[in-house]
Amino acid sequence: MLSSAWETEEKTHNMVDWNNPKNNWMRPDLRAQITHFQENQVEAEFAAAVERHAVEEVYWVGGEPLMYEQHWRYMKRIVELGDGNRVYARYNTNLSRVDYRGINLYRDVLVHLRDWQICASLDGTGATGEYIRTGLDYATFLVNFQQGLAIATNPRQMRLDFTLTLPGMTEVDAMNALAAELGVEMLAKVIFSFSPDIVMSPLALPRALLDPWVDELAERSAGAMRDVLLQLKTRPTFEQQWPDTYCAELAKGKARVLKLEQIRTQTVTMTDILAQRPDVLKWWMEIEA
Repeated sequence: MLSSAWETEEKTHNMVDWNNPKNNWMRPDLRAQITHFQENQVEAEFAAAVERHAVEEVYWVGGEPLMYEQHWRYMKRIVELGDGNRVYARYNTNLSRVDYRGINLYRDVLVHLRDWQICASLDGTGATGEYIRTGLDYATFLVNFQQGLAIATNPRQMRLDFTLTLPGMTEVDAMNALAAELGVEMLAKVIFSFSPDIVMSPLALPRALLDPWVDELAERSAGAMRDVLLQLKTRPTFEQQWPDTYCAELAKGKARVLKLEQIRTQTVTMTDILAQRPDVLKWWMEIEA
């Protein structure tokens, strides 16, 4: 519900299950209530706090916060009011935009603050990263990230934030290399897996395929990346957690992935990505979607 892009995509392509209560927030009447609350309660309170010079710390998260017009308006206002030297700003962002109507995030906002931190979301490099995170332009991400490195005064201010997915398993080595090249710390976590149809999760793999791959990658990793990989060996796979519905849900999940590949017309597919791991590719091809 935090992704306007996903919402638009699902509505456009008739992918919304209106019988599922979790989708009630997309109903027009409830959307109107949510919008009214955001604009007349949340945003009004924040705007008043900015004008009272009351803001000391702000955390921008989304969705994608740098796509919010409100972000640029209020951060510019904080600087205009002379309050930047008292404010600490934190961001979770995909860095798809660092300029907005003549305002540059680094030059016109962050350099005027007491301190700041950016956790830049990146789930893979090149074409695979763009497959996992629709809308990512990898070359643009690197340029925007390096702008931040140019003004950073400590290592905590610019960090990569990696979410491990099934296709992202093929990107672990590349992400490790990128972090080393940029000289930054990498945070790591695993994609949320609430149901066995989430085939983008490494836990969709059978244990016999998952564990050897994890061991290989962990041996070449360190820090948070190594920790998050090894944790997969202590968590139940989908097959272990949902033995009765595992196969049917895998098929459902694969069908969704194949449909999204058609909609998004990406240059690579899950089949292309998993071809790097023949045993996993064989498992994927045998799922009857």
